[in-house]
Amino acid sequence: MDSLLQKKRKERNGGNLETKSHSHSNSNSNTISASESNTLLFPLLMAAALSPSSTNTNTNSVVKNCLTKFLSQPIQPHPATCILSLCPLLLRSQSPHIATLTARFVGAASLLSFQMNHQVVSDSLTLKALISLLHTPRKAVSMAACDALLDLCSTCLGRRRLLHFSALETLLFAFLEVQRSSILISLSTGDDVNFASLRIVFQKGKLPVLLLNAAIILINTCNIEQLRKIPSNLSGCLSVSLKEVWREAHKKMLTSDLLGAGQGMNLYFSNITISNLAESIFRLSINADQFAALMYSNNNERRIFWFSEGDFRHFILSQWEVLPCVVRRSWSASLEVDEVFTSFKQSLCFKDSFPSVLSSILQDLTSCLPIDSDELDILNFLMEVRNKLGCPLINEQDIRVLRTDNQLKQEVHFFQENSGSCRVRTPHILCLDDILKCQEAYNDGYTVALRGMEFRFERLAFIVDRLASIFGQPSAGANVYLTPPNSQGLARHYDDHCVFVCQIFGSKQWKIFSRPNGQLPRLYDPCNILNNETIDDARDCHHFLLNEGDVLYIPRGFPHEASTHYDKQDGSVGFSLHLTLGVEVEPPFEWEGFMHVALFSWNRTQYHRHLSFKSLSEILNVMSIRLLHIVIGLIGNSDPTFRKACLVAAAAALQSDTNSWLDLCQRTTFSNLIGKISSQSSFWEALKSVAVAIERNEDPFQRIRWLRHLNQERENVEGHDWDWDWDVGSTGIKDMLPVYVEHKEMAESVFMDMKSKFCSEASYDDVTANYMILHEKYKEVRKQYMKGMLSLHSV
Repeated sequence: MDSLLQKKRKERNGGNLETKSHSHSNSNSNTISASESNTLLFPLLMAAALSPSSTNTNTNSVVKNCLTKFLSQPIQPHPATCILSLCPLLLRSQSPHIATLTARFVGAASLLSFQMNHQVVSDSLTLKALISLLHTPRKAVSMAACDALLDLCSTCLGRRRLLHFSALETLLFAFLEVQRSSILISLSTGDDVNFASLRIVFQKGKLPVLLLNAAIILINTCNIEQLRKIPSNLSGCLSVSLKEVWREAHKKMLTSDLLGAGQGMNLYFSNITISNLAESIFRLSINADQFAALMYSNNNERRIFWFSEGDFRHFILSQWEVLPCVVRRSWSASLEVDEVFTSFKQSLCFKDSFPSVLSSILQDLTSCLPIDSDELDILNFLMEVRNKLGCPLINEQDIRVLRTDNQLKQEVHFFQENSGSCRVRTPHILCLDDILKCQEAYNDGYTVALRGMEFRFERLAFIVDRLASIFGQPSAGANVYLTPPNSQGLARHYDDHCVFVCQIFGSKQWKIFSRPNGQLPRLYDPCNILNNETIDDARDCHHFLLNEGDVLYIPRGFPHEASTHYDKQDGSVGFSLHLTLGVEVEPPFEWEGFMHVALFSWNRTQYHRHLSFKSLSEILNVMSIRLLHIVIGLIGNSDPTFRKACLVAAAAALQSDTNSWLDLCQRTTFSNLIGKISSQSSFWEALKSVAVAIERNEDPFQRIRWLRHLNQERENVEGHDWDWDWDVGSTGIKDMLPVYVEHKEMAESVFMDMKSKFCSEASYDDVTANYMILHEKYKEVRKQYMKGMLSLHSV
């Protein structure tokens, strides 16, 4: 334990700078001598420090000599504890030398053990005095104080205490006063060759780097509330400085411009890694008002895709999730389209003859690591990816380079086909050579597909944010596809989400086939077409030629493919660039999800008493509610309406009376689905489904685990969550099921009674209130993720 703390200092001071390690002797005689010396020194130090003439030169000399001798010997816990009582006074000394020596002592003492570290950081007077030294004109004092603060940061308690006493704000003030421009020089591999673990090497300014290191550690320790409390002027200025370093670091990382052993003898090898830096930039952005300069009124947002309110209404009632359609328009057809899409189009700077800036665009992009679909804590996400954050593009995750072999009707992936000629890693992170090969692949007929563009371009982030609001979903997505002339990228396939294809450059021919069955595919379900021959090209195919400005809507589940043509007699460019905007309907935001929320909300209003799960009546009631959730899922597996996107959040966002038709549609759908639950519920089928799942050691409620997000204020009795105890391995369902089956006739009666009460008493407005709480939770974390990723690209 103790050696770990000592290692912290050595790691932080690595490289070619002075290492402030303390001399430790292995001989017993030296240890005894040191102990005796410490015993004599402390009374002398205390007398001098507390002397009325403590500002006297001779007295100061005594204090300095005592502190110097303490630091030159192995520090012992007992005298260290005694000396710490004097530290608040000594840290405020008018003598810079005394303040510096005391700060060094505080740091050294905090590294003795975890216990000593906790003792130091629990002394509020010492912490306040140490923090005050960070912002002093005396450089040596500031450096010693910052070194000590970094030592205190070796424990979680130390970091929390420093944040409590506003050390972060003081660090930021101090750093912004002494920072140097262009202080990054290179990267070092350290002990780990992982990209995000590369350490940043600085050319000049030890004090700014120490302050920056400490600030990054504390920023990456903050919770959401602490991040929110950072003054916006400090946060904004620091973000600018961090992004300057990030820009250089990203270039060095991409080109593998790394310092090896023995290089850079006069450089500062910091302990700041690429991932540390990226995380701080990410964290500082999550509370920012990202779209303040881009917002339009709700009355205009739908005009991005439709000309009028009537067009939108017709689309929702007749085509949404039912039929493909196309909107023909030029980019100048409306102010909103011109402002939103054209700005993105112009930012790409593509030429009609060839998209020559492809490589430069790819070089500026960072990997957007995937976040779990039901993750509602952005800091938990950062904890999971913190050693990967900030790495370059990852093949098949961020970028795909592929073409379709027309004879085999199969996709060919460039980096898999050329694995012998380029560096392949697991995962395959694209280096500069790989990025340059993307342009070579394009010349050979490969499509370059980029995912997650809403996390990389602010204008696209605005578009998908508006699109998500239109359809009442927490988020949407954006992919870009660059296809050369006379080529096809993706093979024939269908998506588990609805897409809007926006033709940005050139033209593309689309074939869309009828949905193989009437059931909408669900998000994350397998959606590969295993047998293309089952689709009759002549009978079931619809052809659409998209030109610049056109928008094609393809509902989920409709097989499609697209290709470019070499013939440019119509005046179009040979290649195609289109933007695909995807509306992904997460399980909570299907109509099935809304009905689960309805049952959850109704059940919460019925049972306010604590349950012990011991009486038969309680077991029957609890299990009947569980089975009703199973019933909703079983009906949803066969009824298309349950799988449709719920637009309740979209209706709730509309304030105008002219849009009440959408609210009326949602209320009507809710009533219809309640009727289906009432008439189609099968007690025996639901019971069998649960029994089979438990027998297979599966969770019968896995698909609706997201309901736990509505239960954060739950009551617990005897270790049980009485509202939501779905854990198959717990004593919940698994233990209650045998009792329930044993009294199945009585259980069926209770179940039918529960179902009847739910179907007659469930209130649309009550459900909507809880549903919107869930919707906002999902929306907030996705906004935070978007802002964080955008901050790593807007440099």
